[in-house]
Amino acid sequence: MLADTFSLAPGFTATATACGLKPNGMLDMALIAADAPFSAAGLFTTNRVKAAPVIYDQNVLATNAGSIRAVVVNAGNANACTGPQGAANCRAMAEMTAERLGCRADQVLVLSTGVIGRQLDMAKVAQGIASLTGPTAHQGAGAAARAIMTTDTRPKVAARTTPVAGKTVTIAGMCKGAGMIHPNMATMLAIVTTDAQASPAILDRALRYAADRSFNRVSVDGDTSTNDTLLLLASGASGVSVSDTDVAEGLPFEQFTAMLTEVCIDLAKQIARDGEGATRLVEITVSGAADEQQAHQVANAIARSPLVKTAIHGGDPNWGRIVCAAGYSGAAIDPDRLALWFGPASSPIQLVAGGLPLDADLAAASALLRQDPVFITLDLGLGTARTTVWTCDFSKEYVEINAHYTT
Repeated sequence: MLADTFSLAPGFTATATACGLKPNGMLDMALIAADAPFSAAGLFTTNRVKAAPVIYDQNVLATNAGSIRAVVVNAGNANACTGPQGAANCRAMAEMTAERLGCRADQVLVLSTGVIGRQLDMAKVAQGIASLTGPTAHQGAGAAARAIMTTDTRPKVAARTTPVAGKTVTIAGMCKGAGMIHPNMATMLAIVTTDAQASPAILDRALRYAADRSFNRVSVDGDTSTNDTLLLLASGASGVSVSDTDVAEGLPFEQFTAMLTEVCIDLAKQIARDGEGATRLVEITVSGAADEQQAHQVANAIARSPLVKTAIHGGDPNWGRIVCAAGYSGAAIDPDRLALWFGPASSPIQLVAGGLPLDADLAAASALLRQDPVFITLDLGLGTARTTVWTCDFSKEYVEINAHYTT
């Protein structure tokens, strides 16, 4: 989906502005708002070093998740490792936004992304918030998706709709993320909106299920950030309720969650494809596992291996690196049962069977590693469980970007 044609779910509006937080002068603040209070749920970084907005939002959602009015976002500064002043600046962002919208500060969630350890320039932030709520703001969710970018090369958006009893329910989200990406959850900000009616508890259940199968299945470089935030906002504008019980005009929880998971997988794959310096998306499927946890553990180790990722970048069919990563994953695998394929399910090349190499066409295997996307399938031969994770190759550009990020 193109950002220029992207819209949030009905009930939400989006604006963006540039206030100078990004040195390049690009859009760097965004506002997602509604005219009436809405329900919300959120998942956050598991890093013990948490940015001020993460701590603030966790407290707001713990006490006021059923009456949120807005999310204000800044890029260019993470407001992380900034101490009491950073916490005060975060609260000030919420207070300034609330004053402009005519609501309470505890109805505003705050997201920040960018460089760690620098205090926000609050004069610029104040200017940005005034612009976001004034006539000079850039209108639309596409502009907001661009405003939250840091090292991203493109905005990331996704949407799905479904008919329910003559009405339409929409789930539409945006995210940013290109580096410091690894479960849980990844260095990312994501805001997913829906016009369904749902309580914070139902949203939380659905979001945890979806995240476990999307944002917690993506890795760029094995690093988890201080600011990771995933929000799900429900305006209720469609008049369709999400329910665990059969309601004549309602949307079953399972159907809502499946649609949400589709949107989140779409966004997660866009993050992997746009990994810093990446030239192609890599899809790693581990099958034949004893359970899904084992499959994920193995796939995760492969996805974060620099040796695997550099081999993919060079088109080197070095299958030994994949088997090696599976072996050090910590999962109880049997090396004599491993089987490995490169390529899509329709036309794969098998390189390993019973843990031993086959006389495979390595030139053809190399060609498969140069395609976009790259498909790798490893079967453990232990059961029927499987999972898929998404990552990208490692290039020289990744080193260049991260060697000079703050300078």
